[in-house]
Amino acid sequence: MSVGRKNYLFLGSDAGGERAATLYSLLGTAKLNGINPEAYLRHVLSVIADYPVNRVDELLPWRVQL
Repeated sequence: MSVGRKNYLFLGSDAGGERAATLYSLLGTAKLNGINPEAYLRHVLSVIADYPVNRVDELLPWRVQL
């Protein structure tokens, strides 16, 4: 998509591009699993600060219960 390529120029660095790609993939996976991406992101951001690091896989789109 040419619009995406143009927008990726403003991510600031290669690391920023990698983070954006990770986020797009995560939200795309949520959508493929029948989850509203906005609701999924809202849920994950609201619980992740206090979530145990050894259980973070429970927050993946195919495992989360909204």
